[in-house]
Amino acid sequence: MNRSSAVPPTVETLLRSTRVVLPEGTRPGAVAVSGGRVTAVLPHDVTPPPDARPVDLGDTALLPGLVDTHVHVNDPGRTPWEGFATACRAAAAGGVTTIVDMPLNSLPPTTTVEALAVKREVARPRAVVDIAFWGGAVPDNAADLRPLHDAGVMGFKCFLSPSGVEEFPPLDAERLDTVMAALAAFDGLLLVHAEDPARLDAAPA
Repeated sequence: MNRSSAVPPTVETLLRSTRVVLPEGTRPGAVAVSGGRVTAVLPHDVTPPPDARPVDLGDTALLPGLVDTHVHVNDPGRTPWEGFATACRAAAAGGVTTIVDMPLNSLPPTTTVEALAVKREVARPRAVVDIAFWGGAVPDNAADLRPLHDAGVMGFKCFLSPSGVEEFPPLDAERLDTVMAALAAFDGLLLVHAEDPARLDAAPA
């Protein structure tokens, strides 16, 4: 991406704002877009090419799309809690252009490649933002972790105490060791709800 004052030879859309959010801070600027990609960040007063479509955003902040890495889309199975149609539209309305869906609360949970395929099939016609997926690590699915990784999940989530849904049970210490060893073999990422179930059980009501 060009960040000089030189206008690219082809500009389909020129977005102008007094508040362009960049790594070094916020300043007036103009963002050139072609083929669905940002091709240059230019001075605010740049003259657009004659065939470019100018869009003046005034003082509305112009920034890269955000990524929400912790979204529970309970679709399929518990869609009234939150489905892909509503989750994606809400994300887009808030400037989030990518969501990463958590592996539990849907039926089935995302603990096998087959379940991941079901999720993707349900999500595809409802997606108005990009969608990625976390896989689930539950008792006795250690053999599914590498296939899920190879199928494209971002990483894995597990619980050490009850998750709140029966189909996504927690790992005990022995199974946590098994999961971590399996993930270490391919440098996988593990998110752990690390609450101690014994302490939770002993806590005052």
